[in-house]
Amino acid sequence: MILRSNQSLGFLGETAAASYLISQGYKILERNFKKRYGEIDIVALDGKTLVFVEVKTRKSNKYGTAEEAITPWKLRVLIKSAQYYKLIHPNLPDSVRVDFISVYLSIDNKIEKVKLYKNITG
Repeated sequence: MILRSNQSLGFLGETAAASYLISQGYKILERNFKKRYGEIDIVALDGKTLVFVEVKTRKSNKYGTAEEAITPWKLRVLIKSAQYYKLIHPNLPDSVRVDFISVYLSIDNKIEKVKLYKNITG
């Protein structure tokens, strides 16, 4: 089924992204924070900065690159979700940013490339 394979692809990408962030010194606070109007793939701390991370995973560019999937609409939803997250977690740092990670997999689901884009809203 397409949905199941897309979910598996997303899970692989998010797991690779979380591992990459940890290797870069980030502390993962939460994965897959969901609310009615949106989702945040990864919530993390980078030093004293609260970071909301969007992850896009691709095996090919048939439907566009991972980077092309970050549309203005997607950014608005992500920012709204991040604002809500911060509202319900007031003890977390006031310094916030939104990062993006693209994950590219080979045809046999091996990680080929992970790229971090910091502060995609600034």
